[in-house]
Amino acid sequence: MSDAYSEEEFLICAVRRLLPARGNGAIGAASPIPGSAALLQRELTGGAFTVSMIHGTTNNPFTDGGRELFDCAGQGRVDVFFLGGVQIDGSANLNLVGTGEYPSLDRRFPGSFGSAYMYFTVPNVILFRPEHSRRVFVDQVDFISAPGTSPDDVRRPGGPRALVTGLCIMSFDRARGRFRLDSVHPGHGVEEVRDNTGFDFDLADEVAVTPEPDPAHLDILRARIGREVAGTYPDFAARVLGFQAEAGG
Repeated sequence: MSDAYSEEEFLICAVRRLLPARGNGAIGAASPIPGSAALLQRELTGGAFTVSMIHGTTNNPFTDGGRELFDCAGQGRVDVFFLGGVQIDGSANLNLVGTGEYPSLDRRFPGSFGSAYMYFTVPNVILFRPEHSRRVFVDQVDFISAPGTSPDDVRRPGGPRALVTGLCIMSFDRARGRFRLDSVHPGHGVEEVRDNTGFDFDLADEVAVTPEPDPAHLDILRARIGREVAGTYPDFAARVLGFQAEAGG
């Protein structure tokens, strides 16, 4: 990464470019990078893109937590959501339960919560997983917490649109059920992505280099977004964006 920005700031700006100019993005738990990207997009669109965070003291419109978020998604009031997984395979299936043969898992994780529901109802789900390794990106997940595709006779307005990792950005073709490598981050290459991915994927006609952050966007991120992020992710705001919340604030 450049001395001018951190890896986290690079990923924030990379995620931000995938967001629509209008609509509502909802942010779940433990998502400081997607959350910061959504808030940056709100600033850059003059509020045409709105942000709803399920946790924290700022940008949280919910009074009933996850149940209210699910209601909004089911009513078509959430346009973008972010999901990750312990494992993600080439069909965009997610595993949030654990690794090994279910139910005798080698390792157990917090679980699926509403991931399958959001995957089915939100039209633009962006998968985000900074670690890009064969441990995460596997040929087939050990347990399907949320399926990436569904049969033709299943009504499914939602699903995966893109995948952002520490190495690259991929788009997902829902009709074909396959990922396509669109860009690699500066300092990385196509073969490095192949070596660290356990599933096959397509290539764009010309695999680009992911653009570096706009300096003006970094200024906004550090000067304005840090204060808001601190209300939800205080440690992240202090470490990455240089904003230290006031005592008792």
